[in-house]
Amino acid sequence: MIPYVSISKNDWSLHRKGPADQARHNEKVKEAIKGNLADIISEEAIITSDGKKAVKVPVRSLDLPHFRFDPRKKDHVGQGNGNSKEGDVIGRRGEERGSGQGKKAGDQPGIDYYEAEITIDELAALLFEDFGLPNLQQKKSEAIESETVRFNEVRRSGPMSNLDKRRTIMENLKRRARENEPTFGDLKNEDLRFKTWQREVRRESNAVVIAMRDVSGSMGEFEKYVTRTFYFWMVRFLRTKYNNVEIVFITHHTQAKEVDEENFFSLGESGGTKVSSAYELALDIIKERYNPERWNIYPFHFSDGENWGDADNRLCVELVERLMAQSNLFGYGEVQAINYGPSPLWNAYSTISDKRFMGAVIRQKGDVYPALQRFFARKEGSKLP
Repeated sequence: MIPYVSISKNDWSLHRKGPADQARHNEKVKEAIKGNLADIISEEAIITSDGKKAVKVPVRSLDLPHFRFDPRKKDHVGQGNGNSKEGDVIGRRGEERGSGQGKKAGDQPGIDYYEAEITIDELAALLFEDFGLPNLQQKKSEAIESETVRFNEVRRSGPMSNLDKRRTIMENLKRRARENEPTFGDLKNEDLRFKTWQREVRRESNAVVIAMRDVSGSMGEFEKYVTRTFYFWMVRFLRTKYNNVEIVFITHHTQAKEVDEENFFSLGESGGTKVSSAYELALDIIKERYNPERWNIYPFHFSDGENWGDADNRLCVELVERLMAQSNLFGYGEVQAINYGPSPLWNAYSTISDKRFMGAVIRQKGDVYPALQRFFARKEGSKLP
């Protein structure tokens, strides 16, 4: 007796629509976050977090595709005329009533925001993608190690997040060409190709970063917040990209002192300002612990530019030049809550022509990201005055 056999062809592409839509949505979220890094990284919820939990960031106009009931269509159906194509806009809810933005109460709809949940590590990976210590040189002593990830192989199995779309399409075309159907389609498991990666340990020269922070009485809430934000991401960048880079923390008012990381970020403001005290301490620390022949040295200083007298400003220029003679780069960030123009300290630094001196003025929270780019981007970052 011949057994009954049923032959059918199922369109398995429908089963892949959900994961494909989810992957496309996740990619859009990632692109939206990258496009708004300047605003996102200065969020207080991130700076004050413990760095371990996921944080929520607002991303405008993103949502998973789904059907919605339109109250305007209650008296008729919504069929088209057959001439539409993918990507056509068929309408926006509330578009005839305006954007809903204003200072007073009203009945107009607002702009939809999607809250994307992302860990600090994932956000850091996006932020530090093209960052590195500038002018890093080979020194005489044992090198530090930095870790990178390199995709170096393609396999037939792996997580869908590592799917190599180009190779998958090529394998599908080759298989179907052998079957005399040289077009893309009927995707099968045997067509799938996945990227695999290998962690590479790169030897870098010894490096020390000297972080100097103004904690004098003239540093207001905005100045303190911006300074902490910059150094929060700088420290995270150094510890993400480099295994053994050393960080020295210095705070100053009229006197400077070396502190631990916790006190560096938590100390409040008090007293007057004598910027030269921080530079003198930095020079002493370099002399005692970090021989320039063995170490790449990166001093960074953030202040509001309010310093005690022109005499100390002139002394600061001399000390900065001494620091630059031993350093790969000197970074100075000036935080100005109100745009009164360049400070006397900034004007004093404008006479420095050494390319190793880099300055940035920060007038709003969104300027923190361009400042990080200016100091650490491998390719030239955004220009700041």
